Amino acid sequence: MKTALVYNPKIKEYSFGKGHPFTSERFENFINFAKEKLPNFRDIFEQIIPDTAKENDLKLIHSKEYIEVMIKASKGIVLPDILRYTTEDNFNPSTGYLPKGIDEAARMAVGTSLKAADLVFEGRFKKAIALGGGLHHAKKEKGEGFCIYNDVAICAKKLITKGLKRILILDTDAHAGNGTSEAFYTENQILFIDIHQDPSTLYPGTGFINEIGAGKGEGFTVNIPLPPGASDKSYQYVFEQLIFPLTKEFKPQIIIRNGGSDPYFADGLTNLGLTLDGFRIIGERVRMLAEQVCQGKEVDLIASGYNQKVLPLAWFSLMNGLLDLNIKLKEPQKPVFPKDFKLRETKEILKEIKLYLRKYWKCFQ
Repeated sequence: MKTALVYNPKIKEYSFGKGHPFTSERFENFINFAKEKLPNFRDIFEQIIPDTAKENDLKLIHSKEYIEVMIKASKGIVLPDILRYTTEDNFNPSTGYLPKGIDEAARMAVGTSLKAADLVFEGRFKKAIALGGGLHHAKKEKGEGFCIYNDVAICAKKLITKGLKRILILDTDAHAGNGTSEAFYTENQILFIDIHQDPSTLYPGTGFINEIGAGKGEGFTVNIPLPPGASDKSYQYVFEQLIFPLTKEFKPQIIIRNGGSDPYFADGLTNLGLTLDGFRIIGERVRMLAEQVCQGKEVDLIASGYNQKVLPLAWFSLMNGLLDLNIKLKEPQKPVFPKDFKLRETKEILKEIKLYLRKYWKCFQ
């Protein structure tokens, strides 16, 4: 069976302007790279162009007031209270304001992820990859961290409205997914596992071990903050010792993974230590996990990464593992960390996490 590649070339409109870390040539660059590496590209992927998300979809997570403000700002209307609704990192450096047209572009990103989820939910594909998805910092009433609408949370919420009872969201972005975490912090239908750089050293400053959920959602938020420099062996250990046993006990009906290339050792905005092999490990383990717990049903949302030379290779390495391909990739520069760097510290962190979680999960008792 082919894998759905959900991609609208118009996603290039999701850009924050020249000089901003998030510009959208990343998507076309990746497509061109993948086609160069895969002469049989069309035998592996079925490219599907999604629709733009409707307002009712956005309202699954975001308030009506916030959406209306984004619409106005996107038209170039200068609003004096705009910082109530977005942080300055979403501003175009050239204008000092939100990029014109960003509301429509953000809806396109949401529509991409929703389409990918629908295709897997409906059984048309076992795996679907959404290019442009994974905007995990956006909150109910505030855009943050290059994110306007939180497609990850909207995607999961939509699947719940369609009848799913158990969904795993696995966030492997280098930054903690604070918007997604907030959306489901008191819910128990979503198991949110977030592996990221220690938030005391990186934006957004949340995602610590003791943030485990509240109310009926207590124990269903799992933060795995890794020390700067943590490399391939740390990620492999986390999957084997925590993510696999926890997911098998939860028994999700579908897996949503989000995250791009920013855990790479030379990303530029982050300080983790993954090599290309590390990204393959992530994709491979997610594939194995999905096969073991939910008949291979997995939705992959990819957008992040800030070293544009590395980004297509790291994204492709993820897919190498996710689709069980065997395409050789050359590391673009010499790694600065050994692959077992900070492994000892990672093991200590996992011990502490398990102490927090053993009250809620048998596998840690």
